[in-house]
Order: sequence, then structure tokens, then C-alpha cells
Amino acid sequence: MADQYDFEGLERYEDRDYDFSVEEIETITVADVEIPCGGCTSCAVGSRALGSGLENDEAALDIIEVGFKANRTSFYLNESGVPIEPGAYVIVEAERGIDLGRVNFTGEIVHQKRRARGLVGHPMRKIIRRASDEEIAKYLENRDIEKKAAYVFKEKAVKYGLNLKLVTVEYQFDRSRITFFFSCDGRVDFRALVRDLASVYKTRIELRQIGARDEARKIGGYGTCGRELCCLLWLDQLKHVTLEHAKAQNVSLNAGRLTGLCGRLKCCLLYEYPLNDELTIYFPSVNSKVITEKGEGVVEKVDVFNDLVYLRYDKGESIEHITLAEFKSYQAQNH
Repeated sequence: MADQYDFEGLERYEDRDYDFSVEEIETITVADVEIPCGGCTSCAVGSRALGSGLENDEAALDIIEVGFKANRTSFYLNESGVPIEPGAYVIVEAERGIDLGRVNFTGEIVHQKRRARGLVGHPMRKIIRRASDEEIAKYLENRDIEKKAAYVFKEKAVKYGLNLKLVTVEYQFDRSRITFFFSCDGRVDFRALVRDLASVYKTRIELRQIGARDEARKIGGYGTCGRELCCLLWLDQLKHVTLEHAKAQNVSLNAGRLTGLCGRLKCCLLYEYPLNDELTIYFPSVNSKVITEKGEGVVEKVDVFNDLVYLRYDKGESIEHITLAEFKSYQAQNH
């Protein structure tokens, strides 16, 4: 119980990722773009394509999930019907030009993921063809260019006095665009940096500011549970998490336990919250009292998953638990 109330200053760990992203840097003076979803970058890198819509029933369509660098994924329509298996490299339509990615999933699992994310009926770009050996070699060459571009970006950021933390660099396959994903405190004016980078690479330069949670997703890692990060492994949408979710579940309010690698409250605080909220109505409220064989007990906390009520008695500091059925029995006797 020593760390149960160790929550001083924990509010700063609440999910407060930046709610803006930087797009079309060439025409923007300072980053003023607002994204209603609160910072997720999936829609900013091509998950919602241009083009005609699709029928809501996608069961008959051959849809494939393709993965790109920094754990970015998107769905594409295999209109040509060419057999494509997971692990294959494919050339796909991009926002401008073409891109190369690696197939993650095909078949029914893709339809299930789209239904779960509410994307059924949303427009998709198309898979153009399987990538050739020469194209795969060019793809690997682009990865080397990205590593060098990272050093160039950092040097020029220092040159212009910009405190930017570079997360990753992504060079589009056809080299029509190079995107720098970064994080920083507040908003900055980096027009001079963009112009300088454009003069070096002679292509379209995009800088995208992302929050801490998206940064963790792109970098990857393992949580305290020993498994890969949920946002990397399966969690498609990052939902807002607050300290109230932890308090409602009687979780120890300790920053070290509640925060993930991103420095924000763990996404898993939401997993059991709906069930906890549903079951709480059957339990007594904290600080309510009941008379038992040991005297008057005050409800310290409840365990909705094990049907336990924890009581603290006036005679001592020790806490003892009884079952919910026992508590209700004592409560009935009191009345």
C-alpha cells in the first residue's frame, strides 16, 4: 500500500499528444494544421486514398494489407487478381507516384481487420504488380539513403537552432518524396530547414510532427508485460487514456507502473475498463460502512473480478477481505 497514493504530478503523464500535424510545408508558415483524431498519423500517410468509393460489401474483393517502414500499414485492392502471398514485395499506388511495400496479410483476416476498424466501404488504392528483383534492390538502396538523410537532418536542425528529435526517415520508392518524422516541444518554424533539405535531395520534402505514442509505435519495443507493444503488434487506433481510467479501476497510482515506453498512460488501462465500469454497480462504494462480526468495517477498495470487498476496521490498520456475497449478507443483517 506504500505506493498507492504516490500520484503527485502524475497528471502530466496523461495522454496529451500534440493534436496537430505538419503537411504541405512549402505553403505553411508555422504548423497550424489541426487533426480531430488527436495525433494518429495513419491517415496522413495514405490510408485514405483518393478515387471512387467501394460497395459496402467487400467480401468478394481481394484486399491485401501492405506494410511499409516504421510499422506503417495500409490496405490495397488487388484488382488484377494476381496471386500474392504474405511476405511478397509489391508495387502499390501512392499519394504521388508509386511505392513499394511488403505484404502482411491476405484473405479473410484482412476483411476482419477492416470491419473492426470501421473501414468497410472506404476507398482504397490499388496494387500495381509484384516487385521485381531490380525494384527490391532499389528499395534496399533507399534504406541506405534514409540512414544518411537522418544525419543530414540532425546537422541542419542544429545549424538552424531547432530542437527537433528525429524519429525516422521514409524515402518513397520512386524518390518523389522524402518524409522526416520528428517530435518536439511546441511549434516551430522550419521553413529554412525544408528549403535547405530540398536543395540537397532535389525532391519533395515533408516534415511530420508526431506525438509520443506514435513515436513509440514507429520505433517499437517491449512493454512491462514482456510482450511487444500493443500499438505495434495489433492496436490499430490509439484512444485517449486519462488518469480517471486508472482511478476507476483502483489501480495503484504510481507513474512507473502506469506509463508505457512512450511516457504516456498505458493503452491497456482501457482494456478492462468497460467491464469494470459495468460490474461496479453491484459493489459497495468506497468508504461505505458495514457491521461484521469483527466490528464496523469501512470499504477500502473492491475487486470486481474476484468478487471481493476489502474492509478496514477501526481497531487496526490491517485490511481484510470478504466476498461480495458475505458483504451483502452483513448488509442485510444491519438493516
